[in-house]
Amino acid sequence: MTIMTYGDNIGNSMLKTLEHDPVFRSVAYFSMEIAIRPEIPTYSGGLGVLAGDIIKSAADLGVPMAAVTLLYRKGYFIQHVDQEGYQRESPVEWKPEEYLTLLPNEISVMLEGRPVKVRAWVYDYVGQSGYPLPIYFLDTDFESNAPADRNLTWHLYGGDQRYRLCQELILGVGGLRMLRDLGYRNIKTFHLNEGHAGFITLELLREQGYEDYDKIRDKVIFTTHTPVPAGHDHFSYELIDKVMDPVFVHHIKRMMGPEGVSMTELGLRYSRYTNAVSIKHAEVSRNMFNSANIDAVTNGVHSTTWTCPGFAKLYDRYIAGWRNDPSRLIQALQLPDEEVWKAHQAAKMKLLARVLEETGRELDADVLTIGFARRAAAYKRADLLFSDVKRLIDVCSGQVQFIFAGKAHPHDEPGKAMIKRIHQMAKEIGSAVPIVFLENYDMSLASLLTSGVDLWLNNPRRPREASGTSGMKCTHNGVMNFSVLDGWWIEGWVEDVTGWSIGPDPEEAELVEYDEMQDAMDLYNKLEDKVIPTYYQHREKWIWMMKHAIALNASYFNTHRVVKEYCEKAYGVVFRGL
Repeated sequence: MTIMTYGDNIGNSMLKTLEHDPVFRSVAYFSMEIAIRPEIPTYSGGLGVLAGDIIKSAADLGVPMAAVTLLYRKGYFIQHVDQEGYQRESPVEWKPEEYLTLLPNEISVMLEGRPVKVRAWVYDYVGQSGYPLPIYFLDTDFESNAPADRNLTWHLYGGDQRYRLCQELILGVGGLRMLRDLGYRNIKTFHLNEGHAGFITLELLREQGYEDYDKIRDKVIFTTHTPVPAGHDHFSYELIDKVMDPVFVHHIKRMMGPEGVSMTELGLRYSRYTNAVSIKHAEVSRNMFNSANIDAVTNGVHSTTWTCPGFAKLYDRYIAGWRNDPSRLIQALQLPDEEVWKAHQAAKMKLLARVLEETGRELDADVLTIGFARRAAAYKRADLLFSDVKRLIDVCSGQVQFIFAGKAHPHDEPGKAMIKRIHQMAKEIGSAVPIVFLENYDMSLASLLTSGVDLWLNNPRRPREASGTSGMKCTHNGVMNFSVLDGWWIEGWVEDVTGWSIGPDPEEAELVEYDEMQDAMDLYNKLEDKVIPTYYQHREKWIWMMKHAIALNASYFNTHRVVKEYCEKAYGVVFRGL
């Protein structure tokens, strides 16, 4: 049941009271990271940004949801790339009290045989219609805890396996206990955004007296986000025996069998509904986990967050109601060409000003500018562009400039090596093909990049791109994609209409092992034969494609559509709407 079943029989003041009452929230959304605004650095990349965008759309649509995550006092990290191109990390300094409200509630979780106390901060995200959605940030850093326990909520994805296990117990077990302490008694659906919060199943089991494992499934849904093995946490029983409450240890061993605990497998086994984040990812996941029951809800982005000011004003003028209903962006085909181009060039100038400010490099606003920005992981192949440097120079000299950004995980040496390679190539060929790398890729920089470049490059190894959302942000600003056919782009791609493909068709790319030079050669060929000629010689076609990217991609790949799908397929709630 949602609060809107009361209809017009209650006044607005009563409605507002009920909106804040935990009793009337029926969905709890759990995520290891949530990106709600740049000043709250509790995210590292796509998983957290997606979580934030889903929360924003849920608030806009009036979905009776609350969200739970951890408070990271040291954030992910601040990135600095030194003169040799090597990434250095330092802690983030921020003050939670400037953005969040500390609540008086306190619960505890048993870790290594001792109670670790947990408190919560809250941030109320208010949707476009005034509907508030609370986000609870769990925190162990206060005087009641031992020093070693206080730092458990300092770092996102920091520390070792023990640190990660403790964090995931705090999120899953502690998160549910905190919700109960706050008065949430009628949660019908616990949505696990990835497996990190999977131990909520143990707390649900405890609440019902450890009687029936199958009953857990009635309350849990699970979204898996990655086909990359490193993205799936696995804990040995040796570690679990040391850290977890003995009663929980007994039951988790009965639930999961003798091989340890895969958090993804835990989510798959004990959820009434599971989904991947694109149609292709669902196919890959069904094969990967030998499960026929994995559905697909393709990701999206929060339209008003990721549409730059110039395009937002343009849409306000010509597409009434797009903020409440992004599907109306299909009307973008009617936008005046000259106004589309002016809005784009304004966004481009803002980006190039940031480049000049941070790097001292002055890029040309009239030169085709290609952006590549995402987490610096080896499978994302930021360095594919440099597979044949001579060919790159022959094709791009004087005609293309590149902007890169992205953080490598502090323990990811191959990822750091890719950043170093970009740095080296910028030095070696930068006079012929300008290349810049912008430090500290975050929400604010992402907004500039996804609206200010002319074309968005994405070339991961197939089939490792579960979905991808940065390219969706671009489409809201008329920026086309130039991408390998994986993840969401298989669904959004119309060749020479919404952008261009790289490499073989999806059905030809089922195997991970293939000649990667196929992708590199196709990238160079498409740049030379299609992208560059269209940009410089057929500007009217370029703008025509920009409008089609908005109309065909942005109108669909948004989190308003995603949240509606979850309500229909998984939550079983009727949202309030706008």
